[in-house]
Amino acid sequence: MANDWNRYGPSAARPQGRPGREIRPKSLTIDIHSHVAVPRAAEFAKPHLDWSTIPLAHFSTPETKALNQKQDAERTPQMTGVTERLADLDAMGLDLQVIMCPPPQCYYTVPLDIAVPASRMVNEGLSEYASKNPDRYLVFGTVPLSNCEEAAKELEHCMTKLGHKGVQILTNVAGKELSDPAFAPFWAKAEALGAVVLLHPNGFTEGERLTRFYFNNVIGNPFETTMALHYLIFDGVLERHPNLKIVAVHGGGYLAAYSGRIDHAWGARADTHGTLPHPPTSYLKKIYVDSVVFTPHQLRALVEVFGPDHVILGTDYPYDMAEYEPVEHIVSAGLDADTVAKICGGTSKTLLGI
Repeated sequence: MANDWNRYGPSAARPQGRPGREIRPKSLTIDIHSHVAVPRAAEFAKPHLDWSTIPLAHFSTPETKALNQKQDAERTPQMTGVTERLADLDAMGLDLQVIMCPPPQCYYTVPLDIAVPASRMVNEGLSEYASKNPDRYLVFGTVPLSNCEEAAKELEHCMTKLGHKGVQILTNVAGKELSDPAFAPFWAKAEALGAVVLLHPNGFTEGERLTRFYFNNVIGNPFETTMALHYLIFDGVLERHPNLKIVAVHGGGYLAAYSGRIDHAWGARADTHGTLPHPPTSYLKKIYVDSVVFTPHQLRALVEVFGPDHVILGTDYPYDMAEYEPVEHIVSAGLDADTVAKICGGTSKTLLGI
């Protein structure tokens, strides 16, 4: 088989059951994590975008770069069009989908005088796309987080003028942690507005060892999310802002798999304990994670660690690393009917204020 292929369909990580449209719960189903591109903003920002500042693009082999370019071209109908996407939603058994831009359209590494209008173009473009089928789409916008004042202003515009439900942000801002004091005004504004803040990685920033086998996505993306969550906990952001609504994609990275280690370290060492008043895992119930983990045992582990009210359906549509049978994944995981209904849409309905 040629080495220039990828596929968009059911996961290879588990045996497939019946399609989601056949086994979905009767209650509302919502996808919290999908992407729609805004070509106008991409063209505007393109001359100013240095791809070496984008870890997922930078730490990759020529083969990976070529395959990603191929994917971008062949997924254009799903990324910007209408018909194909709606057909896929129906096939997956999804009533509503939250759309957000692809991670490269979070313009954190371009000059601020470009990032601000580019972010506005993205947000208006997403709103325009959703308005074509308002009964099927909700929007998470983007903000120019390289400048916290501008980010706070754009977040308010998204929430109060455009009717967005929240915002997608990357797991770091040009290498700076989200818990850095520079971003305190953004977190305060997000909490005050009741905005859902979805954390999305775009490759690990120190990815020299992750270039082969697409490892900077396969390993690096979950690790980036894990790092971001650790800093938000240990630097006290979740302590200072107890009403923040944070969603971490890809199941929250690796945090759930080894959560006990952070409590042990907090209790064993002064440099880890810092000023955090409560055990680190006590903050996990403040975090929502999506269901993009591909295997039933990992989904059950998320429910056990984060709670049945903090795991929500996601897809990462329309990429090759997406979950294309999200309802089947949840229904077949051996969870009780009430938990299935919550994950498939009940919790997102409450979180999004629908």
